[in-house]
Amino acid sequence: MEANNAGVALSVAVREVGICESTYERWRKAGGVDVGTASPEEVVASIVEDKRLTREYLVPPNALSDQERAEIVKVCAAAEYSSLPPSQIVPALADQGIYLASESTFYRVLRSAGLNKRRGRVGLPRKRSKPNHVAKGPLEVWVTDISYLPGPIKGLFYYLYFIMDLYSRKIVGYEIYENESSEHLADVLNKATLNEGSRAPGILHSDNGSLMKGTTLLALCYVLGIGSSYSRPRTSNDNAHMESMFRTVKYCASYPYDGFASLEAARVWIEGFVSFYNQEHHHSGLNFVTPNQKHNGEDVAILAQRVLVYEAAKAKNPKRWIQGNTRNWEPVVSTSLVPANSESKTLAQS
Repeated sequence: MEANNAGVALSVAVREVGICESTYERWRKAGGVDVGTASPEEVVASIVEDKRLTREYLVPPNALSDQERAEIVKVCAAAEYSSLPPSQIVPALADQGIYLASESTFYRVLRSAGLNKRRGRVGLPRKRSKPNHVAKGPLEVWVTDISYLPGPIKGLFYYLYFIMDLYSRKIVGYEIYENESSEHLADVLNKATLNEGSRAPGILHSDNGSLMKGTTLLALCYVLGIGSSYSRPRTSNDNAHMESMFRTVKYCASYPYDGFASLEAARVWIEGFVSFYNQEHHHSGLNFVTPNQKHNGEDVAILAQRVLVYEAAKAKNPKRWIQGNTRNWEPVVSTSLVPANSESKTLAQS
């Protein structure tokens, strides 16, 4: 072509006349029209003679006829099959001695007819977004869950209700009951807000269980102005801090693995654990201050004092700090509900 001779890429030039490079090369080698010197009219004329444009495509011998396709659509639209998928329709027809087509063919016909949609009353699965709350202070986000505690005999359990402040990891509410109910959790939440000076959190996050969506609990949250948040189905990591809390409880050295002798004994033990955890346990996720210290804002001064201690030790014997850096005692400024992969490894150690 003139364009190709003038410097236009061959791929661009042949595309303008409706052929590809391989077709051009095949015609050139066969002694056909020299595309490089032919006029556009000659190139178009050669294309008209191209057998590809006059080829007749044969219908496969096993293809369904229009009548057979219409029969499949008619059967799927019948009242007795309208709510069933092809995987159910095909066997049902076979039981009646009828074979129209395979399941995959049923799906293909329905798809071409625009009928390959969810059949029945069950709705499409909803895609739930990941809860991504970030607490930058106390009383912003509370997390809650319920766990089993072994009783005095096999098969008997008590139920531990926990509510924890996400920012400070302080256990703000707890109780043990003999059964699970939304009313019990509402009582624990109400007591927790009273213990915090009648202050309620902005968000209460829990799993997706029915207890967490009970009328009593939801009504209390509405009255207190608490927003409800839920984990995604079958996604325990959406409440990882609460799961880690229960692990800390059950791996405590004084935990009675043989079971609690009574409900009262379980309540006494958990009261001692909560007191220790809130007031004495140096939490790794908080840079080793206690939850109470973090909750009350005392961690800033405590960590600043640790910096002075380390700097003084470094000045006294600098050779022990080969790289010149002391330990990082910066306060933790925020906590995400769903921890990053690097943070999740430390949760189990907290």
